[in-house]
Formats: sequence, structure tokens, C-alpha cells
Amino acid sequence: MNRKFIWRMVGLSLLVESALLILPIIAGLCFGERPIAFLITMAASALAGFLLTRLRPETDTIYARDGFVAVSLVWLAMSAFGALPFVIAGDIPSYVDAFFETMSGFTTTGASIVNNIEGLSKAGLFWRSFTHWIGGMGVLVFMMAVLPMSGEHSMHIMRAEVPGPVVGKLVPRAGDTAKILYYIYGALTVAETIVLMIGGMSFYDALLHTFATAGTGGFSTRNSSVGAFNSPFIEIAIACFLVLYGMNFNLYYLIIRGKIKEALKSEEFHWYLLIIVSATAFISAGIYNIYGSIEATVRNAFFNVMTIMSTAGFCTVDFTTWPQYTQAIIVILMFIGGCAGSTGGGIKLSRVMLLVKNAGTDVRKMISPRRVKRVRMDGKCVPDAVLTTVSTFFFLYLFILLACTLVVSFDGADFTTSFTAALSCISNVGPGLAKVGPTYNYFGFSAFSKIVMSITMLAGRLEIYPVLILLLPKKAGR
Repeated sequence: MNRKFIWRMVGLSLLVESALLILPIIAGLCFGERPIAFLITMAASALAGFLLTRLRPETDTIYARDGFVAVSLVWLAMSAFGALPFVIAGDIPSYVDAFFETMSGFTTTGASIVNNIEGLSKAGLFWRSFTHWIGGMGVLVFMMAVLPMSGEHSMHIMRAEVPGPVVGKLVPRAGDTAKILYYIYGALTVAETIVLMIGGMSFYDALLHTFATAGTGGFSTRNSSVGAFNSPFIEIAIACFLVLYGMNFNLYYLIIRGKIKEALKSEEFHWYLLIIVSATAFISAGIYNIYGSIEATVRNAFFNVMTIMSTAGFCTVDFTTWPQYTQAIIVILMFIGGCAGSTGGGIKLSRVMLLVKNAGTDVRKMISPRRVKRVRMDGKCVPDAVLTTVSTFFFLYLFILLACTLVVSFDGADFTTSFTAALSCISNVGPGLAKVGPTYNYFGFSAFSKIVMSITMLAGRLEIYPVLILLLPKKAGR
């Protein structure tokens, strides 16, 4: 293992984080605050980063294990240092709570322990939401876009961080791929900020809610989340942008290159739209009696379908008061998540499609053993190795989900609370049901449960393997 290269990557990430802390400092100064906590954190992060970058690896060559370990350590280090401003400023006095909040931000989970969000400093609120934007596309993908990194071997890093069963380059150089992704990401960010300002939000609120939408994280500047603005325009605007952020970003690249027909032929995109429409229709049928009008019913159903399926976790209403079958649909959407290559969490729609198709193929083989039938996606045969990887991922996903549920249940919570809290963490959703529903938070859990859930969030965001490989003994990883 190229340890010096890995620690050098951690050092570079801390230097980048220290530079990014300039933005919340500026935000604090604009509101008349003295962001000393951020200056201290910036200095500490810069010093640690500088010392680690003094390590000179003998070679820049890295392999898959190195990439996985580097990505895991970078996310842990950035969350560890990113939690410091909250503690030093007194916004979140407990370091464990601050680490949970920061990990929830970077992993775009949106699970919070803050009881009075509006009581946080303006700089703290900015940093809290900005972590969503940084983590949405990936910490190291961001670094690849702004810093020169080692040629073809950087694909090991991108493969460890970008969500989906198969990761490829849009263009020959992985660094150029990262830049293209961030150009698209940035353009959508600017567009949404403008739209939300047109809807009546201040620039500050619009920018922070855009950060949370872009990363599909869901941190808001208000205690009542998006519902505090009481604006159908804002709700529909955010829901529509969540549709866009929940799509595979490769489709945008195809559209930019003029390959619109090819983009629209995407099978995953068809399933994505079908699930959104179907879930909205079924939920609307169940909640019409609550809201009384078609407009309010469809708007609330559509917003909550998108905020859960994209794994953003914004809130406008308490969906735990809805009929039981609508809550069941919400749990299913938490499992599915967004498309591969999106900023959404969950298992990812492409994996769900492959699991369903593979199951159908196996059933047909049982009926007709001599029949040759292959799983296809977008008209192409899916290699058996990919199907095996997807099945393994699904097993590990369920195993971690159940293990986290068991740990959380020791705090004395009911099964619905424990299960949906664990599901929310591994799927990076935020709200769950019962005591972790839209009107509650995660403050009441023990410090140990919060640490376990933080690691579960990281496993969910990095799609399990990087964290699993980090925890494996050295000999087991060979």
C-alpha cells in the first residue's frame, strides 16, 4: 500500500478544506459576526494539511485498495476538522454531536441533532449547508477538478467516490471528467439560486437551500425547513430541481454534446420518471382527504416523493401522520434512492433495476433450463461480474442496515424508529419515521449510537466498499 501517497491526499484535502472555510468566514462577517472559531479551524486544518503534504511518496502509482482507503480517510479527516467550528463557537458544544452533524453534512444525509437551527450563527449555518454542496459531487472529485492529480490512476479515486455500479470517464482524462461534472453542478446551482430568489427568498436563504438541494442533503436555515416559507412556488421549484439532481449527470453531458435522443433513451431515466409519477399518484390518492384540493394534494405528494427519493430530506409536512400505505411507499423510496451518477443516495435505481431483471431472468431459467437469457440494460448485455457485484452490494447494504438497527435499538427506541434511523443513515436520507420523523431529530440518541450512525452515513455515501476495505485487516485486503 502506498501509505505516503494516501496521507498526502489527506493532507491536500485538509488544505482544500482550510481554503473553503474562507466562505463561511465571509458570510459571518457580512452579518457582523466575529468568526474566530472558523479562523482557528482554518489554521489547524492548514497546519495539519501542510505537515501531511510534506510526505513524499516514492511513486504516484496507486491501486484500487489505495484509492478506497484514501477516500475513506479523506472524508473522516474533513469531517473531524469540519466539526471544530461548531464546538469552538458553541453552536454545538458536544464534539460527538458536531462530528455527527458534519458527517451528516458531507455525506449529504441531512440527519440533524440541532434543536434550534435558527439559533446557530450565520457562519455556522453557511458551513453546515455548504458541506452538502462539497459532499454532493464528492470531496476528491472536487479536488480532481481544481488540482493536478496523477493521470489514469486517479480513476481509482473516482471509482471509490462516485456512486453507481459502474463508473466511467466522460472524456479520456479523469481530471477533465471531474471538471465537466462540476461545470454542470455549478450551472444548476446558479440557476436554482436565481429561481429561489425570484420565489421570494433572500440571497442567503436561496444560496443555502440550493447547496442543500444540489447535494440532496436537506439542511435548511429554518426550524420548519422549507415549510417555514409557506410558498407553493418555492416547494415546486425545489422539487423540480431535486428531479434534476437525482438524475445521472452523464445524461447532461450527452445533452450538452447534442446527443439528446441518446440521453432520452436511457432505461434508468425511464424507470426514474415512472417511479416518480406512480409514487406521486398513489400517495395523492391517500392524502386527498387531508388537504381537500387537488393542487395542495399533488404538490405535497410530489414534493415529499422527490425529497425522499432524491434523499434530500427537506420537510414541508409531517408525513408520519399520513395513511400507513403512503408511509410504506416512502420507506421503499428511501431504499431505491436516486439514479447512478447523481448526487442522491440509496441503493441507486440502476442497481434496483439489475436486481429485478436478474431475478426475472433466474425465474425464467427455472421454467426453461435450456433457454439462454441474459440481463440487458439499455440494449446491452450486463457482464456477470457486474451482476455479482450488485448482488454483493445489496447483501452488504442489508447487513449494515440490520447491524445499525440493532445498535440503535439499545437506546430503547421502538423498532420503527431504530430501523428507519438506520435506513435513513445508510441511504443518506435524513428523516425517517416515528421518533426520527420530519418533526423530530437525532439528538436523543447516545454518543455511541451517533458514532455508529456517522460511520453508517459514510458507508452509505461511499457505497460501502471504501469503508469496508479501510476496516479490513491488512492481510485480508491483499
